[in-house]
Amino acid sequence: MYRTKNNGELRIDHVNETVTLAGWVQKTRDKGFMVWVDLRDRYGITQLIFDEERTSKDVMDMASKLGREFVIQVKGTVIERESKNKNIPTGEIEVLVSKIVILNESLTPPFTIENETDGGEDLRMKYRYLDIRRAPVRKNLEFRHKVTMAVRNYLSAKNFVEVETPYLIKSTPEGARDFVVPSRMNEGEFYALPQSPQTFKQLLMIGGMDKYFQIVKCFRDEDLRADRQPEFTQIDCEMAFVEQEDILQTFEGLTRHLLKEINGVDVETFPRMTFDEAMMKYGNDKPDIRFGMEFGELNAVTQHKEFNVFNKAELVIGIAVPGGNNFTRKEIDQWIEWVRRPQIGALGMVYCRYNDDGSFKSSVDKFYDQEDLAAWAKATGASPGDIVFILSGETNKVRAQLSALRMQIAEKLGLRKAQEFAPLWVVDFPLLEWDEETKRYHAMHHPFTSPKPGQMELLKSDPGAVKANAYDLVLNGNEIGGGSIRIHNKQIQAQMFDYLGFTPEEARAQFGFLMDAFEYGAPPHGGIAFGLDRLVAILGGQETIRDFIAFPKNNAGRDVMIDAPAPIDPEQLKELHLQLQRKP
Repeated sequence: MYRTKNNGELRIDHVNETVTLAGWVQKTRDKGFMVWVDLRDRYGITQLIFDEERTSKDVMDMASKLGREFVIQVKGTVIERESKNKNIPTGEIEVLVSKIVILNESLTPPFTIENETDGGEDLRMKYRYLDIRRAPVRKNLEFRHKVTMAVRNYLSAKNFVEVETPYLIKSTPEGARDFVVPSRMNEGEFYALPQSPQTFKQLLMIGGMDKYFQIVKCFRDEDLRADRQPEFTQIDCEMAFVEQEDILQTFEGLTRHLLKEINGVDVETFPRMTFDEAMMKYGNDKPDIRFGMEFGELNAVTQHKEFNVFNKAELVIGIAVPGGNNFTRKEIDQWIEWVRRPQIGALGMVYCRYNDDGSFKSSVDKFYDQEDLAAWAKATGASPGDIVFILSGETNKVRAQLSALRMQIAEKLGLRKAQEFAPLWVVDFPLLEWDEETKRYHAMHHPFTSPKPGQMELLKSDPGAVKANAYDLVLNGNEIGGGSIRIHNKQIQAQMFDYLGFTPEEARAQFGFLMDAFEYGAPPHGGIAFGLDRLVAILGGQETIRDFIAFPKNNAGRDVMIDAPAPIDPEQLKELHLQLQRKP
């Protein structure tokens, strides 16, 4: 056998044992008469020692030729180290080598394969297989495995059945762009890679599976942003004969289980907040509630003075920054410049200091007296020692701007603690959202989402006011899951397609199979999908999902390791009945 022990398990009580080890050479230290080698595998590092007094000449010669990342096998005796290393579990022992076999030589790696590396992200992405040898990356992948197994075990214990659904499906017009796959055997026709298994899991409910889950790859050909991948993994779930409360209770249980099992954290309460309340208090539908700084609406206490910036604004809102009165004028100016960045888009920002003696000092003292400023403090919940930052403008834009500022300030002040977890359900989303480009309503979630009970009739008179029977689970300011109660009636589904602008022919062509299935006794059903990549990152105390994916794409959606996407052979294009358009 290649090894009798791994490189992380030898301890002082193994002294005098003869062992066989294998792994990669992390580093060597050659003193001429003595050579030390750090041998690494997935489990840890063991120090090897070659001593000209106790080691044969041929073995010493081979030891002196070892390079970084050589793959070797050694046989030797476990001895106690003279100079112990308390930083590693194997630090009390070393192995006096009597035999060595070089299993494979290695080029010098392009970066150091240690916890702290000199390799930049692009370089490490190109040589990802080397990066995986580093303990931080390996531990992230092992952590992902641990989370995935905890999910599987929990759901299986709750009578969920894991069912695989197809990857080659039909393209649908809703949601992001599909990745399409040409069919060689069906000229001019294409499969699409699934953005989610939505229709299949609904069909499984019609099939009587009752409780389904799947840890599944999904694909979206959308414009990429930092930390977004064109392929991602979902924990996809569906249940039959349920209402919204059943879903929320079940997946509160899963989340509570993961936080306890993975992080050792007990979370008892999962507060609930409507979409409208989240937008009003935090400016977004996935608020981080680990800290305060809730929005205060200030129209009533800022307008009707002579300050036209506020008078002309649709909305004036502010936040109280705890301890912010300690900010210097230079620091305040830096925050003003931050909100003026094109990514945020504010034209400026007003501030008001709340002094320890109870007095106020603002950047617009010319227009407002102490009584006015006291009203600002009250509306934002400010206390002595705080500073109030105020933005104004069009409602949706200014809420988004202040939300970004709130999160950035919290980051700078250390209020977003990685090992503190605050889950939140956001409910009562709008069913539809207006698209200025197409001048029509689109489903905010997807066209199979049911309206809240009793609101179907509103679709005719006031479609924008209809609330969806939908819910998102937010954790630490990130949406980790979302779902809805589905429409299970053919007539109601047909009405929904009509409201969304589908002709009967288009609805039939796209979703006829589902409409037909509804005629054979579709039960009430609903579900939820968790973003596994995001969930694992947050449980791991980070927000960068790439660190928890074995072979991620970069921000441009490219795999720089295998150089994909890439052109394909013209003969293959011909087989697929495709013709490449040459760029002008």
